[in-house]
Amino acid sequence: MIEIDGLSKTFTLHNQGGAVIEVMRGAALRVAPGECVALTGASGAGKSTLMRMIYGNYRAAAGRIEIDGLDVARASPREILALRRRTLGYVSQFLRVVPRVPTVDVVAEPCRAVGLDAEAARERARALLARLNIPERLWALSPTTFSGGEQQRVNIARGFAHEYPALLLDEPTASLDAANRAVVLALIEQAKARGAAVVGIFHDAAARVQVCDREIDVSAFSPGAAA
Repeated sequence: MIEIDGLSKTFTLHNQGGAVIEVMRGAALRVAPGECVALTGASGAGKSTLMRMIYGNYRAAAGRIEIDGLDVARASPREILALRRRTLGYVSQFLRVVPRVPTVDVVAEPCRAVGLDAEAARERARALLARLNIPERLWALSPTTFSGGEQQRVNIARGFAHEYPALLLDEPTASLDAANRAVVLALIEQAKARGAAVVGIFHDAAARVQVCDREIDVSAFSPGAAA
């Protein structure tokens, strides 16, 4: 489902005379349907950079990122948006939504985007919000007013609302209490069971052991390691 070969990334520092910094070279990764792969490595190793390239937020300098037959490294913005709508989900650590939109509609939006009718999408959203212990009295409010932990759970609900064939997870259990952490890990297990290919960053070692099938140390793709 996710295949990466020969992936490299550079950043150009325009405010420093156009200096080019190579941060990743020769990255390779394959994630099968129903498999969860954890990206590991010290801070600065390139875990988030790799995730952003897979999602299409960063353009690769070289190499291939194939997801469900589309090479994200060479795809047009329109193709990437279509991939995100139906195939590639992303749960970040931060909730970014339009202000004043009710929480239930924020979570329902990915289902609406793939054609589910409004009430069915909201029903799916309500079930996830309840499962993640977001009080019902908050569902009609904008999540921009919520606490950090509540916003994180809304983000998780939104990321799991549509059954994406591929999922990127950036610290999905960070700062959660034991009960909500267990819910998130169960959602990941269920996504794997239905055949989703999952790539995640998990600083929570116990979570990695529970849901991840393999670990990839991104430090191996640093220019020094590849030399």
